[in-house]
Amino acid sequence: MTTVTESATFTSAALRASVGSQSLMYRRQVRHVLRNPTLMFGLVVLLVMLIAAVLAPVLALEDPLSLKLGSRLRPPSAEHWFGTDDLGRDVFSRVIYGSRVSLQVGALVVAIAGTIGFLLGATTGYVRGLFDNVVMRVVDVILAFPALILAMAIASFLGPDLTNTMLAISVVHIPKYTRLARSEALVLRESLFVQAARASGASGVRIVLRHIIPNSLSSMLVVATLDFGLVILTAASLGFLGLGAQPPTPEWGLMVADGRKFLLDAPWFSTFPGLTIMLVVIAANVVGDGLRDLLDPRLRS
Repeated sequence: MTTVTESATFTSAALRASVGSQSLMYRRQVRHVLRNPTLMFGLVVLLVMLIAAVLAPVLALEDPLSLKLGSRLRPPSAEHWFGTDDLGRDVFSRVIYGSRVSLQVGALVVAIAGTIGFLLGATTGYVRGLFDNVVMRVVDVILAFPALILAMAIASFLGPDLTNTMLAISVVHIPKYTRLARSEALVLRESLFVQAARASGASGVRIVLRHIIPNSLSSMLVVATLDFGLVILTAASLGFLGLGAQPPTPEWGLMVADGRKFLLDAPWFSTFPGLTIMLVVIAANVVGDGLRDLLDPRLRS
């Protein structure tokens, strides 16, 4: 009876120590985030844009599709914070609703490209052989083309549409995740815990899902965060070229393209959507850099 009691006491103490260690680690991470002003800036900007996208019907001053030709090209004022466009639509309201489109594109493309590339790269890195050679040669072919040019070609082939734009950008970004996941898998497949799992009879699928992928998530998260801003910028570029969202959809790149004809007479038309794109891209990049510092202790100052 005494032995059982001592064993239970030891187990309880070990559990409390483990929970306390995790709690201390979380507190240190929170302090690191709070001490990093650039990371806090990025998080606040992305949070504000997310809130704006969710509460767009509440925050918008007017209907973003409402035409008021009598109020066209009005400068910023108390009535129209960002002015109006060439059709009298409120630019601030269109920027707010445009956050829905841009954030949706960024999140979906990163999710699609990251998931496919992650699974493909982790599998090829562990399996190797002919499958690895075929996949990596296809990846090399895709990477041989400039990303924006290839996305333009795919979007043009599929047709100018927001869904086709997301598919085109996803195809362009899959190789990035594939190569990263493959490099992580090549290192992890030689680690002791993977060799132990292989020696115990675990299947390749189980090893990839239970060992390779979980231990690669931190680096993939950093890349996905950095990629989020790039995806939004690419989508805005395609929208500017007429290959993304189509009128009258309030999309930032399309708004910049519409306003370029009025840069001298109404610079606010394209300036505010352009500044919003710049702000979100910078925020995504500084968050990615902050996460890299947070997840890799060697990079902490």
